[in-house]
Amino acid sequence: MRLRTATLWVTALLLANSVQTSAFAQATIPVFKDIKGHWAERTIAAMVDRGILDGYPNGTFKPNDPVKVDQFIKMLVLSYTELHQDGERSWSTSFVQSLSAENQTILMQDYRYYDFKPVTAGYWAKPYIDVASDLHLLNKSRYSDFQGDMTRENVAEIVYYTLQETEFLEDSAFSQQTARSYGDLQSATERERKFIAEALVKGIMLGYPNGNFGVGDKVTRAEALAVLNRLTDKKQRIAVSAPTGGLQLSVPTAGGARTVTFPDQRMRDAYDVLKAAGTLRGANHDLLDTKLRLFKDKTEMDEVIAQPAGSAKPTEETTLWLDPQYDAYGITVRLRDGALARNQEAIDLFSNFLFGYDASTFRTLFADTTSKVAAGKPVSSSQTSIAGDAVQIIVDSTTKTVIFSVSKKK
Repeated sequence: MRLRTATLWVTALLLANSVQTSAFAQATIPVFKDIKGHWAERTIAAMVDRGILDGYPNGTFKPNDPVKVDQFIKMLVLSYTELHQDGERSWSTSFVQSLSAENQTILMQDYRYYDFKPVTAGYWAKPYIDVASDLHLLNKSRYSDFQGDMTRENVAEIVYYTLQETEFLEDSAFSQQTARSYGDLQSATERERKFIAEALVKGIMLGYPNGNFGVGDKVTRAEALAVLNRLTDKKQRIAVSAPTGGLQLSVPTAGGARTVTFPDQRMRDAYDVLKAAGTLRGANHDLLDTKLRLFKDKTEMDEVIAQPAGSAKPTEETTLWLDPQYDAYGITVRLRDGALARNQEAIDLFSNFLFGYDASTFRTLFADTTSKVAAGKPVSSSQTSIAGDAVQIIVDSTTKTVIFSVSKKK
């Protein structure tokens, strides 16, 4: 019931937002005497017009001054809003739709009357920090001083977590490979390199002409606006060439496409097997990232695809999946009435590829395990070996779900 209430609230919010936005007349773009000819002149003008950041009373913008942590967080939050004719704000339609069911519920329950304004009694930035933290766009415990200057790696970290909540993360092997060319990246921690690589491969942050990323450098007001402009508007991002062929492949995702680096040729070929397995179910499947979902029928497919990420609603009948990061393969089966009969052919195609001459051994293991679970018999999770692979069997008797996870024997 709570999920339904959240869905109705989000729908009402989006409708109200659409009506108010269509009525909003464009404001006059301010002119600052110190941005003429600046590389970010147009971005500054556009973002100031949206009320993301203001200039100074003396008619300057000070584009090269460092931006503070709290200022950046406020700008991040406002970047995901629409400014209406009456001066009020609301979350943008695309932002709300990109959030998980959990985050949509947080907005509905904890920020139903949020006005996007600083507090007048107390620390002015608290509302912005709180909402960004509650939506998991940042880890506020990482900052000991919110009035300190924002560094390049600080910005990359917030970009990373925001992408994780609103889009998808690129394949880590591919992003790390892309970032490797920057000469100063080794001066960052391993954790920071992960954030920096993601921001670079998404075309949201750029390196400098000297070949460095700028680890430890302060972020200017102009740079902050440029980063947020690219983060919230995909059309503004810098195209990053994604090499394909060999062990790299561009795969579709819910938010677009990303390049995956497979650990070996076996897994690269397994992706093609996933595509073939999907066609065996006609239109009742989708292949996103490296996960093939098989549905009972189109009604179930439409319902599952339409639900927000993280929803507790029923999911697909069967999933055939690859995990390139951990060099693992898997089959997840939810033993509903008729599920095995509908999906057995696709499962066999995938398992035949994985185990080759030993596929009959897996089929016997699969049939024995699923028949017992379907009948309600007690089955414990276990692990066995088939040829050169370790097969871990994970059983959830309550939901009658069985996961067969396959990886190379150590």
